This record gives sequence, structure tokens and C-alpha cells, in this order.
Amino acid sequence: MRPLNLTEPMPAHIAIHHVTKWPLWMLAFRPYFLAGGLLAFLSIGYWLLILTGYASWHLTMPATLWHAHEMLFGFAGVVAVGFLLTAAQTWTGVESISGKALMLLTFVWISARLAFFIKLADFANANLWLVTVLQLAWWLGVITALANMLIAARSKNNYPFLVILGVLCALNTLYLLLVLNNNMQLALAVVDTAVLVVSLLVGIVAGRVIPFFTAKGLALSEQVRTPKIDKAMLYLSILAITLFFISKLFLSSISPALIVAMVAALHLIRAKLWWHANVLKVPLLWSLHFSYFALGAGLMMIAFSFYTSVIPFKDALHLITIGTIGMMILAMMTRVSLGHTGRTLNTPKYISVAFTLVLVAAITRSILPLIIAPHFAWQISALLWLVAFLLFLIYCTPILTRRRVDGRRG
Repeated sequence: MRPLNLTEPMPAHIAIHHVTKWPLWMLAFRPYFLAGGLLAFLSIGYWLLILTGYASWHLTMPATLWHAHEMLFGFAGVVAVGFLLTAAQTWTGVESISGKALMLLTFVWISARLAFFIKLADFANANLWLVTVLQLAWWLGVITALANMLIAARSKNNYPFLVILGVLCALNTLYLLLVLNNNMQLALAVVDTAVLVVSLLVGIVAGRVIPFFTAKGLALSEQVRTPKIDKAMLYLSILAITLFFISKLFLSSISPALIVAMVAALHLIRAKLWWHANVLKVPLLWSLHFSYFALGAGLMMIAFSFYTSVIPFKDALHLITIGTIGMMILAMMTRVSLGHTGRTLNTPKYISVAFTLVLVAAITRSILPLIIAPHFAWQISALLWLVAFLLFLIYCTPILTRRRVDGRRG
């Protein structure tokens, strides 16, 4: 295991042709957060143009399936991996990938995004086959990188992250293969299952960071710990995901509603126990707390959607995809970008506006379709999302591409 020299300085000046030594390639959060932010903006921008009729769609897969893939396996996937590869260095003391290896994996990820738009007259599905290969290569590459760190440090308590990433890799591959076989309904069931898997990842990470960040940010004497609830949440979430997957792909007579509701209740209990009124004074805290509350609320809506048509399943799911995954990603990317570049955890007011816009976008997409024309609600939600991530890119792009303010490597 290679020990880290946390005080190792970066060269004051790096020649422009020494690309592998640019600050951008020092740690995974830098290129992956930037890539995730750009994809969040560009893909939803294109999606909004499609929704409003200003752009047409000519690819071999339906636009809705491309949208689902890019937002979950593309956007959420790359940010989650960027966070884990960065956090694992802190957890284990083992150096994370950087330089050429990080550049290569980033190139593979970008190539997968572009491959969707390749057209070959004699091979209609060449783009999807290429995306499948590239995505699989990327997943295997990042899982291997994380596994090397965790195994070298014998960090067994973090092994579940390898399992979760492995499941996401399998679901991503299965999703694309189902699309290639024109089995669109099962493909949608797979991506819905993947949302629940990402929700489990969010639940685990939230249990580690939200109480800690809250105690540290508010100078509390101790952080709230909920070990029994955490363990119950983990096992019940695995059961809920399994039942959901089986019900969608094999046995429709099975209903995961009760277990999903129990998981939702546990998340809501944790959210209540973690809450402190003073978090409202700190944008980097209230954004995390609200996004986590949206997970419990979204899962409860999903549970009710199995019993009543008043709450459409897809609307409930979007409270999680936008309100939890989108908002927590935005908050975590901002916080990690500041903390890991040696900056103080203070954000300008327009970043608070960005957090608020994503929260309103989640409510607009999940609740407003019950009141106004759904298509119009989708457009409003997409527009709010776009503005939020544009603000993030304006603020964090210089942070992610420049050296740490203390001159250290990382």
C-alpha cells in the first residue's frame, strides 16, 4: 500500500503540453464532476428542445430511453464514481487513480456519450453496440480502480460499494441489450430498478456524511448516530429492490409496495433525527437534508402508486431522480469541489438559488402534473434544472480545473 504524502506540492507552473499533469487530472472528482455537470446541462437542454418541438430525434432507440440512460447511468453514474474514487483515498490512505489512467477512463466515458449519435447506413444498431461496449469498459475500469484501493487497505466496511457499482454495471449492460432487442418495456423496468439501486447508494452515503457534516457545520458537540436504523434500511432496501425487479421482469403478481413503504419510513425517521433548525442557515447543509427528505417522500409516493392511479409511478420516481439524486449530487459536487481544493465551505448566493431551483424542479415534475398539463410541467422542470446546473458550471468549472489554493497535490 502506497502511503500518501498529503503535503506534496504541485509544481507552480505546468507546461500546457504536459496534459497528464494538469490539475484537472489529479483526482477523479475533478474531471467526473465537470463531466457530470456538463452532461446534466447538455442532455437536459437537448431533451427540452425535443419536448418543445425545436429538435427532432432520429436515433434507433426512443428518445425517452436515451434520456433515462444518460441521466442515470451517464450523469449519476459518473458523479457517484468520482465521489467514491476521491473519498476512498481519504478512507484508505491509498492513492486514487490520476494522470493517464484517469484520462483514459474519462475518454472512454465521453466516447460512450458521443457514440449514441453515430450512424452507419449498413448497421442500424452500431451506435448502441458501441455504447454497450464502452459503458461496460468504463464500469469495469472504475470498479477495478476502486477495488484495488479498498483491497489494498483491507477496507472491508467499504466493500458494499463495489457490490453496488457491480449491480449498476450489470443493470446498465442489461438495459442496453434489452433496447437492442427492442424489448423496451423490460428496459424501462431495468432502469427503474437502477434508480432504486442508486437510492440505496444515496442512503448509505447520506448516513455517513449528513450527520457528520451537520455536526461539523453547526459546531455541535456530537453527531446523531442511528446504527440500528441504518442496518434495517440496508437490508430492507435490498429486499425492496429484489422484489421490485422480480415483479417487473418475472412475476407481476408480487407487489413490493409494503417493503418500499417500510424503507421510506426508515428514511423519513432518519431525516427527522438528523434535522436541526440551524441547517436552514447553511446552504450546503439544507440542500443535503432536503434532498434526503425527498428520498423518503419519493419512496412513499412509489409505494402508494401501486395502490392508486392518482399517483403515477413515473411522477413519484422523478421526485427521487430530481429531488434526491439531482439535488444531492449538486450539493455534494459543490461541497467536495470546495473541500478537496483547499477552499472554505462558503458559497455565493447564486449557488443557493441553484439548489432551490433543483428542489422546485423536482416538485414541478412530480407533483404539478397532477394539476396542470404534464407536458408543460416537464418543460418547466427541465428549464429550472438547466439554470441550476448552468450556475454550478459557472461557479465550479474554475475550481475543478485549477490547482488547490494551498498548492498541494489533489
